[in-house]
Amino acid sequence: MDLLLIFKAIIMGLVEGVTEFLPISSTGHLIVVGDLINFHNDGRVFEIAIQLGAILAVVVEYRRKFTQVAFGMFSDPQAQKFITNLIIAFIPAAIVGVLFISLIKTYLFNALTVATMLILGGLVILWAERRKHDIRVTDVDDISWRDALKVGLFQVMSMIPGTSRSGATIIGGLFIGLDRKVAAEFSFFLAVPTMVAATVYDIYKHRDLLEMGDFPMFAAGFITAFISAWIAVRTLVRFVANHSYEIFAWYRIAFGLLILITAYTGMVSWSM
Repeated sequence: MDLLLIFKAIIMGLVEGVTEFLPISSTGHLIVVGDLINFHNDGRVFEIAIQLGAILAVVVEYRRKFTQVAFGMFSDPQAQKFITNLIIAFIPAAIVGVLFISLIKTYLFNALTVATMLILGGLVILWAERRKHDIRVTDVDDISWRDALKVGLFQVMSMIPGTSRSGATIIGGLFIGLDRKVAAEFSFFLAVPTMVAATVYDIYKHRDLLEMGDFPMFAAGFITAFISAWIAVRTLVRFVANHSYEIFAWYRIAFGLLILITAYTGMVSWSM
């Protein structure tokens, strides 16, 4: 067992769990941290697989909601509406992912793209927070299929590394009239089918790269991602109840500028 590799997997799992549901781009952080610690095992398969740990955290945190939906999917109109909204919101990213994910990974999975999108995304969050909010929806069960589709379209933009899936869907939700808590929760719920589908697809596509010897590494990353994501989800929901997302915007801008400065001064040799 390679203890150094296990340690790196734990670091990557921690990064995934902490950043997945914050509007600061988990993929961007994984690319940057992977460069820093020289972790590029099995291409992006490990990074996709540990997302399941983060997703499990959402399922556990909202287990009551998921249980209610599961038992009511054939009889409860509210549960059926919830499932329909998730499917509608999921479809745009699924279509774009199937058609263009190879091109995206080939040309956009680099630190320059991450830095650029971190900065641009931060500016968008600042703009979104400083505009007037017309709140129409204050409960996740009141989201219409049109609202779900709009959030799904915002999610498509998050396929560019550095954008942030949660950032795109949460801020997109604010734009269309969801309140902060509803926007965050629907983003969490939407993450489940989106990330499970991406994980299953990527693992199947790269199944020839998987070996039993990699199990300890995957397990370490998975467990760390689950624990840190659970803490992050609970913390974010409490935080957004009384605070804006501006702190995340300034973090994105600072982090993006740091990447660009260190790259172009030669302080760090990023994969540009």
